[in-house]
Amino acid sequence: MIEKMKYAFSKLLLGKKIQLACIAGILAITTVVVTLISCSIYTVDIFDGEKTYTVRTLNKNITSALSGANLPSKDYEVESSSFDGNNAKVVISYTFPVYITRGDNTIEIEFAGGTVKEAIEKAGFTLDEHDFVEPAADTVISETAYIDFTDITYISGEKVETIPYTTKTYYTTELVKDDVKTVKKGVNGTKTVKYEEKLVNGVLVETKVVSEKVTKKVVNAEKLIGTKKVNAAVGTSATVNAISWLVPKNPIALDAKGNPVNYKKKMVVEATAYTYTGNKCSTGVAPKPGYIAVNPKVIPYGTKMYIKTPNGKVIYGYAVAADTGGFVKTHPTNVDLFMHTRSECIQFGRRQVEIYILE
Repeated sequence: MIEKMKYAFSKLLLGKKIQLACIAGILAITTVVVTLISCSIYTVDIFDGEKTYTVRTLNKNITSALSGANLPSKDYEVESSSFDGNNAKVVISYTFPVYITRGDNTIEIEFAGGTVKEAIEKAGFTLDEHDFVEPAADTVISETAYIDFTDITYISGEKVETIPYTTKTYYTTELVKDDVKTVKKGVNGTKTVKYEEKLVNGVLVETKVVSEKVTKKVVNAEKLIGTKKVNAAVGTSATVNAISWLVPKNPIALDAKGNPVNYKKKMVVEATAYTYTGNKCSTGVAPKPGYIAVNPKVIPYGTKMYIKTPNGKVIYGYAVAADTGGFVKTHPTNVDLFMHTRSECIQFGRRQVEIYILE
């Protein structure tokens, strides 16, 4: 009996110990939770220049704290903020709309107060001594305002310009009427121009030349125009004393200057006289006055033409491209005119001729 009583009493004591242990554990957990919560609470003091608003929050975020404060206005900007442990201090300023008109565009900004210049700079513009602003730049604004801003910018630049040459014309009786002869070729000059551009609200409104400096002098051209009258009669190749022995199927009509009336193309080239070489022409025909040597890439074989000097003193006459000249690589547009005798070659030598490609 005594043993049973000992057993029951020991069992009772064991149950009490377990209960006490559980209570102690719960108290410990509660203490930890309370400590953690107290460490996570932030106190934010918000000062708007007149009054301080206190907000307690679990979120370490200034924006969240401000949204939870019962502020008089939702339009404000944060001027400064700082944390000291779980305590934060925030300074704000209430803003108001400011409308800035630049040219045809008006933008709106939220402004906490200050000068017109500060408002313009907050809008992203730079104000300098050339700009126009109304009200004046140093005007202090503390409520909704309207600002007219004219952005005036000056840009300096430099460019190279061409000075075009002019042509001086002289009339002479030494040339046939309406004939033109170039006495001096013209050469364009150049000059360096320094300029200043004026932009109003980004739009170019004025360009002013600051200075000019000639870097290459211009050379003006000179030309002669003939006034000498000639007979208007028109002849043919049949009445002309030509070097060529070839005769066209039909006589070539010539104008008063001795030039063909009808032709496809006119060329002015260098011509050299040559005579018998003992060989046939490249096309297989026997050489004779009228068959000439050409560059076939320029004047194809078989091309019919009329040849004379520009002044008309030497008339080679009707000719056909039949041979290839040795000048092809060095002077691809030249021609060689076949002469009957060596003395004719020496007399002609090398000179400029007009070639009229016939139709």
